[in-house]
Amino acid sequence: MNELFDLTGKTAIVTGGGRGLGKEMATCLGEAGANIVICSRKLENCSETVEFLKAKGIQAIALACDVANQKEIEEVIEKTEEQFGSIDILINNSGTSWIAPTLDYPEDKWDKVMDVNVKGAFLFSQAAAKKMLEQKSGKIINISSVTALFGTHPLFLDAIAYNTSKGAIITLTKELAVKLAPYNIQVNAIAPGFFPTKITSVLEKHEKQLLMKIPAHRAGDSKDLRGLTLLLAGSGSDYITGQTIAIDGGMSTML
Repeated sequence: MNELFDLTGKTAIVTGGGRGLGKEMATCLGEAGANIVICSRKLENCSETVEFLKAKGIQAIALACDVANQKEIEEVIEKTEEQFGSIDILINNSGTSWIAPTLDYPEDKWDKVMDVNVKGAFLFSQAAAKKMLEQKSGKIINISSVTALFGTHPLFLDAIAYNTSKGAIITLTKELAVKLAPYNIQVNAIAPGFFPTKITSVLEKHEKQLLMKIPAHRAGDSKDLRGLTLLLAGSGSDYITGQTIAIDGGMSTML
């Protein structure tokens, strides 16, 4: 049974892994035996997390990368192979958002959100999959959101570009899964619900209303991501692909 979740000798790239849910996912993969590469535009955050991982005995490196820049992605791929010899797992966690009224939403902010959240996930998946194809195995985990599954009231969350981008991630996951399945590369998505580390301001302003919509009657804890992350990263998910799984305490089942 342990072999299904053992990642010893595997190498995982976690974009946006310097803090929050990305840090938690990087940590659980590292504790399962994987070498960890953390990258984002904010190298300082990545470096702090790498020191945290190394203190646990985990092999890890931090790299600067704008996920919307193909050249920088290729540099991360190259440095990962140089350091660890393979790319077995990719978690597309980098993301951004912009809150503004829909009818006044700035075009440049729409483009920025789409570039990071959708284009970045595609470009990184494309680059990593080329290496995974050579070794005839790989796992890609995209991070969507429960906000992709339904519309959100503007008084609650007025972020149309973010919600749309996370919906696009679900379709991107299905498309990549179909295209890459013949090469033994599985692609799945996680759709987190409301976690304090992700959108604390929303929780603070609307905690009572939110908890009424969550059957579990609580917000997510960062550790709630660990089990599913390990499943989708390890051999236990070799016949699972193209799926989006919500971790939301049952919220999406009520809407």
